[in-house]
Amino acid sequence: MVLHPADPLTALAHGIGSQHDLPISPFYAFAGAFTALFVSFLALGLLWSTSRFRGDRSGLALPAVLQRVADAPATRTTLRGLGLAAALAVLLHLLLGPDDPADNPAPGAVYVLLWVGLVPASLLLGPVWRLLNPLRTLHRLLSRVLRRPDPGRPHPGRPLPARLGQWPAAVGLFGFTWLELVAPDPASTTTLLIALATYATAQLLLAARYGEHWFDDGDAFEAYSALLARLSPLGRRSDGRLVLRNPFHGLDATPERPGLVATVSVLLGSTAYDGFSDSPSWINALQTSPLGRTPAATLGLLASIALVATLYCLCAAATRLVSGPHPGPLTAFAHSLVPIALGYLIAHYFSLLVVEGPRTVSMALGTDNAPEPASPLGPGALAALQVIAVVTGHVLGVVAAHDRSVRLFPPAKAVAGQLPLLALMITYTVGGLSLLLN
Repeated sequence: MVLHPADPLTALAHGIGSQHDLPISPFYAFAGAFTALFVSFLALGLLWSTSRFRGDRSGLALPAVLQRVADAPATRTTLRGLGLAAALAVLLHLLLGPDDPADNPAPGAVYVLLWVGLVPASLLLGPVWRLLNPLRTLHRLLSRVLRRPDPGRPHPGRPLPARLGQWPAAVGLFGFTWLELVAPDPASTTTLLIALATYATAQLLLAARYGEHWFDDGDAFEAYSALLARLSPLGRRSDGRLVLRNPFHGLDATPERPGLVATVSVLLGSTAYDGFSDSPSWINALQTSPLGRTPAATLGLLASIALVATLYCLCAAATRLVSGPHPGPLTAFAHSLVPIALGYLIAHYFSLLVVEGPRTVSMALGTDNAPEPASPLGPGALAALQVIAVVTGHVLGVVAAHDRSVRLFPPAKAVAGQLPLLALMITYTVGGLSLLLN
């Protein structure tokens, strides 16, 4: 991504740029974070003795006319058409545009508008990528052209293996973050064309085998959008009604499926690696590594993701020892990592979205001679936003974990069983704030 278009050396930058000089005291940041976590933990232990979240059974139904408009075939067809048109525009820019991210909006469309823009879009509107996904639309069109019956259902005799769960999405997310953070020239039109063509071909072939439901968990961006949409105030009850809800209810309804921990670990680990990769020590390590830059960076990204996953698995094992066995302790509290991942995403990519997003749109509309957009926040306000996002994400994670704990375990063990989770939250908080403030 290009934070300073005149300088080609910044083409790989994707973080917030000046994060190493944020004008905020590390002491106050860490003290505030620890205070917020401990106070919330103690308050929940004293005042929250029974589960209050009801998953997809909750929500205030919106007026029927709004639901009819949202579910109308015309609305859905329009959204699918917009998604397909946007994908074709990106493809044309990659094929015909200059191989320079300063003059071609395609890299910004992929790395900023899609990857980062899906965060606020999913939080406000729900799992929007399901309707915009051009690959799902292409699959439907191809199924109709080939006259295959009922393209929205898996093929008879070819059900999607339940053990896969969200593992395909986790692998896809890792591939995208590798392209973004590790690949030698991620903004090159050739690199993007090869990567997008490979991904689209694999997705369409797998959807041809398993049916349209493949995209629910097999498409990395649909799974990414759906996971973030768990915290949206808009959702659907189990009866299909469109509702306004407490975001915690949507988070509580997160399915405990194989690959969920891996998916969240990729989001957390890759974002942490993005912050760490700007440090002079890591840049020097990459430059002097006998393996070469790309293999060393790949190992660094894998290590960051593995560290996040290992810490969570150790926490789950400790919870089992303290509170007693549970049929699925590994995934039982994985939903509590989603607000943490959201806090990391906001902290690291808010500035990128508000600065490079408008610039990308301006280039796509042919008005790239407009003044360079600037961040609406000054350095102090940006630093405060980043710290607040990280700390708030962890506090929300504590709340979600506590509610699940009092539901699963006896009262005498529910609070004690959260001590490993609290230690995990503190560890993640220290790591997240260190990446921002060090």
